[in-house]
Order: sequence, then C-alpha cells, then structure tokens
Amino acid sequence: MIYENDTIMKAFDMYTMLARDGYVPKNRLQEYLADEHVRSLVDQFARKVECEILLAGDQLYMIPVTKLSPFHVDNEHLRRTYVKGNATNADLYLLYFATIILIGCFYDSYHTLEATRSFIQLDEWVQEINKRVDMLKEHPEEKLKEWEKEFSYNWRAIIEKWEAMDDIKETAKKQTGNTISRLSFVDMVKRFLIDQEIVCEIGNHEITITEKTKTIVQRFFMDLEYNRGILEFLYQFERGRGGEKADADHM
Repeated sequence: MIYENDTIMKAFDMYTMLARDGYVPKNRLQEYLADEHVRSLVDQFARKVECEILLAGDQLYMIPVTKLSPFHVDNEHLRRTYVKGNATNADLYLLYFATIILIGCFYDSYHTLEATRSFIQLDEWVQEINKRVDMLKEHPEEKLKEWEKEFSYNWRAIIEKWEAMDDIKETAKKQTGNTISRLSFVDMVKRFLIDQEIVCEIGNHEITITEKTKTIVQRFFMDLEYNRGILEFLYQFERGRGGEKADADHM
C-alpha cells in the first residue's frame, strides 16, 4: 500500500514518541485509533524493532517482546541503576523471580485472567517469595540442575541469594559482601517496577499494579510462547504437599 506523505509523517512522529518515552499520552491517542493507516504504520514500525503496540487504559505503549529489541531493558542497566554494588547474575535472577511472584499474587497464582486483589503490602510480598523459595528447596539439587537447563533460570542461585539475606533486620549486614535485608531487596525491585510503570505506590507500604500491567499479563504472560512454562512450574506445587513431589517427578 502507498501512503500519503502526511500519513507517514504522523505515524513516524507517533513512533518517535513511543521510542523516546515508551508511551503516547491520551491527548494523542485518537490519532492512532481514528486513522487505520497511521495505526498500521505505527504497528509496522514497532514490529521492525521487535516490539508490540499496547493499548492500556487511555494510553498507548510500545512493549519489547524479545531480547533482540533495542528497547529491551538489559542486564547491565539493571545492575548499574537498581541493584548496584557488586551485583551478580544471581541478583538479576532474583529480581526477575520476585517480579513473577508479585504479579502472581494479583492473579491468584496466574489461574485467572482478571486481577483478584487490589493491592499488596511489601512484607506480604516478601512472605510470598519465602514460600516459593521454600518449595524450590524441597527438591534435590540434581533436579534443580535439570530444571535450570529447561527454563534457563538458575534456581539454585535464587535460593542461595535469598537465603543469604537478612530476614529480620532492616539494616544491611556484612557477610561475604554487602548483603541487604529481604525487605530492602523487594523495595529495590519495587523502584524498578515503578520506573517501568508496572506498579504504583498507594501509601502505607502498599503497591498496586497498573492498567499497563493488566494488559501485558492478559496478552503475554499467560502465553507459553512468552513465559516458557515458568509460571506453571512455579505454581504447580501448591495443591498440597502430598501431590507436590509426584508432580515434580513427572515433569
């Protein structure tokens, strides 16, 4: 299809805004919704950089869908901006793990397409991570090694990193390095998720997920193409201790 120059420039202006800011504000949204040619071009531009256009609430977002996208948040940025200090891959694995657990809290362990709660407190988030780590610890090391290859997640590093953190004190303590408390760690993850507009604070140490997150979960998180079976793996062990070991042995 041959597009008018004015249409191309409108679409490119909108794509530039998405590339720079990650979203288009609601006062420009109608340009995308009302003109199918502008919409088609913007969508094509996004796909060229491994992204998808997402309408959430009254805003338009551009979301990277693969690590090949230049808009993907890379590990070095996470280390430099959020984890800091002598950050290792284990810190990043735990950041991703904590994020998955947090979203699962809002979606009844990913068993629902609609959020089942309005907010969560940070200490409850910590307890949910404790629960998942405890479940991982129940399995033999050899089994965890197998699952690390299958899911490309270092489950043993997650366990070790979380276990090394102080579960009681709020102050950092010295071990082999600077080790922060579990609550401090999830507070750091919270700051990252706020910057990505995944969650927002509502006061009293409580956070809630955004409309952007709800749309991402419905469109991507439940799809095996994107979650690689990690959600099923993390949440299949909660049907009662009697069935957990049997489920694991049949994976």
